[in-house]
This record gives sequence, structure tokens and C-alpha cells, in this order.
Amino acid sequence: MKILIVENEIYLAQSISSKLSEIGYSCDIAGSIRDALKDTYYDAVLLSTNFSGQNFYPVIEKHKPSIILLMISYISNDTVSDPIKAGADDYIQKPFMIEELIRKLQHLKNYHALKKENKTYREYINNLFENSDMKPLDVKIKLPILIRTNYQKHADAVVFKYSVEKSKPFTFISLGGEDAIDKIVRTPYNELLYIVDLQNLKKTEKTKVLNLIEGRRVILSTTDTEEISNTITQIDMITEETTFERGDVLSIDDYVKYIIINFQDNFPDTELSKKLGISRKSLWEKRKKYGIKKQK
Repeated sequence: MKILIVENEIYLAQSISSKLSEIGYSCDIAGSIRDALKDTYYDAVLLSTNFSGQNFYPVIEKHKPSIILLMISYISNDTVSDPIKAGADDYIQKPFMIEELIRKLQHLKNYHALKKENKTYREYINNLFENSDMKPLDVKIKLPILIRTNYQKHADAVVFKYSVEKSKPFTFISLGGEDAIDKIVRTPYNELLYIVDLQNLKKTEKTKVLNLIEGRRVILSTTDTEEISNTITQIDMITEETTFERGDVLSIDDYVKYIIINFQDNFPDTELSKKLGISRKSLWEKRKKYGIKKQK
């Protein structure tokens, strides 16, 4: 990390710089507010509030993209509350151990990284779902619920919007994962859960999942529009637009399922299995797995 130490007690500043440099930090020292306003980017700024007669707020404004850690002699509105409102991140009270300073710097570094990552994901998600015209979930709806959709992104869009409106982050679990059931069990009971890929489970496994989420704050989704549950509320998000009209890339399982559902009445099993590159036995097993019934 590249660090600017803004401190008018030069010996203290040099001591901090020396100790941080020993563990790999690159440090510059500014003995005045004016020196601290140069056009140089720093990962972190250690800002002393002990500048008598000098306004240190321009330093906070100048280095807002950086970690700003206040070095204070006493706690007050002038030294802590007001500077943090202006954009500083945290404070450390003099005298302090260098280990405590390093711990705070590392903690704030991780916090800033996670904050930036979260902002990036949020902007990406908003862009991904900005054209979704599906009716949002009622924020007062009683959970758990099952969303049946022929387009997974429709369910994803309304769940993300629901999470924002409720100000409640959720835990995402795909039932396609080997440890999905364990994740459901380990998740705190009152936590909001968004579970997808119910269509990939066998009937007995689906029953197990439905029993596990009974009474919990869970939104469950499936792309099997024939899925029926008598235990939880169901919401349909079905469109007439086909997967290929949307230009999506399907997983192999979703592709096989799509072909079976849409073409099994057009071709005999021998030809359909040949076109899919699987045996007739595998075709039968796929139907059983996806719960697809062949019309006679």
C-alpha cells in the first residue's frame, strides 16, 4: 500500500513511516495541510486532526477515493464525528500500537475492496435486468413461494428487485450443486434464500427440498412449468417467447429437456434419441428425471 502520513509532529510521522516501511508499505510524509493536497494518489491517508489553525477538511475531500484514517488525541465531534460525516473512514487514538494501526488499515482495505466489488455487481445486475417487464413480487407476500417460469432470468429479475425493495440480501443456492441440500440446512433459519434449478431434481429429492423450506423465508424457482406444489404458494411467470428467440445459450441439460418437450411428438423415440446422440434408455431416463410425460 502507498500511504500518505499527514502529521505536523515530524518525529511521530517518521516513526510511523519507518515501522510501516519495514513491512513493505510505501510512505510519504506531509507536514502541513498544503503539502497533503498535491495531485498524487494514495491507497490510504493517515490524517492527524491536531493541526491548530489549519482546516484539514480539504484533505478529506481531496483523497475521498482513498482510505482515510484519522489520528486523534481525543474523541469529540470536531475530531471524529464531523470528519467521518465528511468522508473519513475511521479513527485511531494516540498513542497507538503499530499493530493496531496495521489491523485497521487492512480491515479498511478489505472493506473498500468489497464495497467496490458490490457496486460493480449491482451495476451489472441492474444492466442485466433493466429490460425485464415482469410484474414485481409483492413485498408483503408470505414466503415460501415457488416461481414457475420458462425463462430463468425472469425469476432472477424479480427476486433481485424484491431483495432491494425489502433491503434484505439473500443467499443463492443452485440445486444443481452436489452440496445444495447441506447449504439449505446450514443457512440460518430466518435468512432469505433464493433457490433455483428445482427442475433438475428427482421427485423424491423435490419433496425433500419442499419439506426443508417449509415455513422459511425462501423463494424457489423452476423452469418446469408443469411443476405443481400443494404445500407452498405458486407464482407463474410464463411468456410465449421461446428460448431460441431470446438468443440464450442453454446448458446441456436444458437443451436436452427443451428438445424432448418440443419435438417428442414429431419424432419416434429411436430417431429423437439418435438426433440427441443418446440411447433410447437414456432418453427414457431423461424423461423420468425431468418429469416429462409422452403423449400416447
